[in-house]
Parts: sequence; C-alpha cells; structure tokens
Amino acid sequence: MEERLQKILAAAGVASRRKCEEFIEQGRVKVNGKRIKLGDKADAELDVITLDGEILQPEKKVYYAFNKPTGYVTSLKQKGKKVIMDLINTEEKVFPVGRLDENAEGLLLLTNDGELANKIMHPRYQTYKTYHVVLDKKFKDYNKLTRIILDGKKIKLKSYRKLPKGVEIIIHEGKKHIVKRIFAKLGYKVQELKRTQVANIRLGNLRKGKIRHLTRKELRELKSLLKMR
Repeated sequence: MEERLQKILAAAGVASRRKCEEFIEQGRVKVNGKRIKLGDKADAELDVITLDGEILQPEKKVYYAFNKPTGYVTSLKQKGKKVIMDLINTEEKVFPVGRLDENAEGLLLLTNDGELANKIMHPRYQTYKTYHVVLDKKFKDYNKLTRIILDGKKIKLKSYRKLPKGVEIIIHEGKKHIVKRIFAKLGYKVQELKRTQVANIRLGNLRKGKIRHLTRKELRELKSLLKMR
C-alpha cells in the first residue's frame, strides 16, 4: 500500500514525521534510486527506500524514559555542545521526543516510533507536561498565571501549585523556552527548570543520565491518551 514518504520514514523509526519531512526537502531520501519531493508516495514493501544512501530497515519499536542532566542539548549532533546521545547506549537507534533546554533537566522520552513522537508533539493531542520551576525571587503572582498572553495567544495552564522551593506548572504548550517566557512575562527569571512528567509518564526516582524502558502499562495508557492502537 502506498503512503507518503514522511509517514513511512517515521513509522520505521527514522525520526519524527516533521523531521522526516526536512530530510525529504533536503534531498536525502530516494525511492528506487530516484530523489523524491515532499508529498510523494511509495510502498514500503515493494519499493527500495534509502536515506543518505542507506536502505530503510524497519526496527522493533522501543520506548524509553530518560533523565536529562543540565548541560546537554537534545539535538542528536551539535558542534561544540554536549549532546544527550553521549549518555545513551541502546541497541536501537532512538531519538528524543521534543526538546528540553540545555540548562534544563528532567524527563525526556526516547523512541524510534515516529508516529507516537509526532502525536506527543502535535498540539491537537494536548499532551500535558509537568515542570518544577525555581525562580530568582519568591513568586507572588499565582492569580496572573491564568492570564498570560504570548505572541498574541493566551497560554493555557492545566494547573499550578506552590512548592516548598518554587512553583509547579502543568502545560501542553510546547514552544521553545515557553516556561521561561511565561515567568519572564511576569517579571521573574527561571533559575532551575525540571520536567517531572510527560502525559502519564513520570520521572520518579530515575537517576540523572539514566534511562529505563517504559512499562507495558505506561505504554498502553500513553497510546490510549494519543488515540493509538
């Protein structure tokens, strides 16, 4: 059955669908030896699909939780920077689901399932993420957290609460530096940022720099939230 190339690549665990679209636009993907363009289709069972000259080989889908330390970027490669892949040693080729700032820490999901990654990042599915935030001064503007407007759009928080040290917020918005921008809007500077949960997946007591497989129960619940079979 013919499907769009970005969907085939994502399903094979190459990267998220959005990233696969970039690979196609960069001319790195070929079907039966011919360069293709975004929107073209192929049959994964009949056609020979290559990325950077390597034939596409579907992998068994894997799902990990990773506790990212500060000082690492979530890019797979970035010159002059420490990348999370320096800490990850899996048999399968995995990629991060979304981003977490270099000076932030906490939960990052890793997978080779492009479809699942795409759904977690897509605004339609409103995947909530929980952050613990330490600020440069005592936070007093809880009543204003529900009225933040950035780039002409109201930012919706699911909930927030005071912590012994800082503030916890739950939000599905995934734009770059979104948490820092929310508090900057109110006159605060984020000093420490830690993500503790993505959807139903909790960081728990996972040590910094370590990974673990998602449990069957976690994965089943996550796919249910994302309306996946």
